[in-house]
Amino acid sequence: MGKQKNDMLHGSIWRGLPRFALPIAATAILGQLFNASDIAVVGNFAAQNRTAAVAAVGANSRIVSLIVNLFIGISLGSNVIIANAIGRRDESAIEKTVHTSIVIAVLGGVLVALLGELCASWLLRSFHVPEDVFDPALHYLRIYLLGMPVILLYNFEAAIFRSAGETKLPLLALSLSGVLNAFQNLFFVLALGMNVEGVAIATVISNAVSPTILFVGLLRTEGVLRVHIGKLRLDRGSFRWVMKIGLPAGAQSAVFSISNLVIQAAINTLGTNVMAGSSAAFNLEVIAYYVFNAFTQACTTFVGQNYGAGQLDRCKKTLRCAYVEDALATARQLRWCWRRAGRCWRSLTATRRSLRAAIRGWSSYSSPMRFP
Repeated sequence: MGKQKNDMLHGSIWRGLPRFALPIAATAILGQLFNASDIAVVGNFAAQNRTAAVAAVGANSRIVSLIVNLFIGISLGSNVIIANAIGRRDESAIEKTVHTSIVIAVLGGVLVALLGELCASWLLRSFHVPEDVFDPALHYLRIYLLGMPVILLYNFEAAIFRSAGETKLPLLALSLSGVLNAFQNLFFVLALGMNVEGVAIATVISNAVSPTILFVGLLRTEGVLRVHIGKLRLDRGSFRWVMKIGLPAGAQSAVFSISNLVIQAAINTLGTNVMAGSSAAFNLEVIAYYVFNAFTQACTTFVGQNYGAGQLDRCKKTLRCAYVEDALATARQLRWCWRRAGRCWRSLTATRRSLRAAIRGWSSYSSPMRFP
């Protein structure tokens, strides 16, 4: 078996967890910056109603978050199964799960895109999106949904790499996509004079870059994670185990997103400025969540490998370390958010009323968790 980037079976767990978790957090935050970039560009450079454009993009943030979080949870099933097989040195199980995971991602992405296109209008109506925001919000959502296959493919590929301790390549791939997304947003809005449709197209195109990089990496890697095109098929046993672990994890992630959708539906009844402010606040809110969630994923992967290797004492120690380090990292991140919130929102909101709404929303969310 190939050498792992991060050895989870030996050495200090206290030092190993942050080395694994922080790149995951950075990757998730970078992914959220795609949405922040969309909001910032239409909020500052759109030729038409900027506040409505920001609200239109923001109205879809929580819908997209629900779908993506569900499949990130399912991809965690692939991560656990592969990590466990690495710990047991079961190369056959690794190979079957890797190829099954790629197929699940593509088929799941196509299915979500088709269902989403059929339900897009109904979803936005259900969440009380105002009429002046509805049409641009619908256009943004329909275009964004076309990119679901590549978005889900990236998340499953990242889960495969992380199962073997590789967290830097997924971060690098998404960083390149993020840079491309920022430039394309400006090109479509400034050069071509487009509105929310432009930033949606830019996001779909840039989202295709990161999974392409990871897929090439899986084709070329010299180890048990290597993908062979001819072996891409659903293995029934691997599929069952991925779903057995992944679906509960996905449902747990979805609960957080569903609660946000309920809140969003109420916010949508308060008008365009409040929607725009809420969209800006949400981009900061999820940063703290991603730091928290990154240590959860790191703990899961560490435990998966050590459980497979029969090292139960390290499993228990990993859990204890994860509790403490997760609390410390989340507290630090919340302090950072509080100190820089105003500066971030001024770059995302188009009016003072939107800015005030962002401040009120963030204060309500984070006050119970504020650290001195």
